[in-house]
Amino acid sequence: MDHLFMDLLKAIGEDPSREGLKDTPRRSAESYKFLTQGYAQTLEDVVGDATFPADTDGMVIVKDIEMYSLCEHHLLPFYGKVHVGYIPDQIVIGLSKIPRIIDMFARRLQVQERMGQQICDALEEVLGPKGVGVVIEANHLCMMMRGVEKQHSLAVTSHVKGIFKTDPRTREEFMQLIQS
Repeated sequence: MDHLFMDLLKAIGEDPSREGLKDTPRRSAESYKFLTQGYAQTLEDVVGDATFPADTDGMVIVKDIEMYSLCEHHLLPFYGKVHVGYIPDQIVIGLSKIPRIIDMFARRLQVQERMGQQICDALEEVLGPKGVGVVIEANHLCMMMRGVEKQHSLAVTSHVKGIFKTDPRTREEFMQLIQS
């Protein structure tokens, strides 16, 4: 992949052999391999055996999970926070697996809207919960650095399933708890 970054440097009018850029193609290729490592992961790999029987029906929330991704339209970063909640139906997941699921989807070329749906669907698949909710708040460099150049804009998306969708009180409780 190094040659692609070499060609990119040439295309923008740079000299890839100049001192400051000599290792840039290699470093950039390594960066993109890391930033897109989610393609090499599956839900089964990420979750493993970290689901456990539980006799609770209380809402479980993990909020303010940092997320970094690349916009599939411009290959520019977007970053922010993901808030996840679910109501178990006999199964819970190890709490550290929720950020790992988020990272699996974030480390792909993405749009925020699809990523939230993928996270929601994955949790439903793994847990079979009574309900699940995912809210993402993100800053998009493709909106901040180019195009409309709105540096203080924040995109917020929400995806809900099960009781989070059918019971307004459950959804309201989730939204209030992630704001507190």
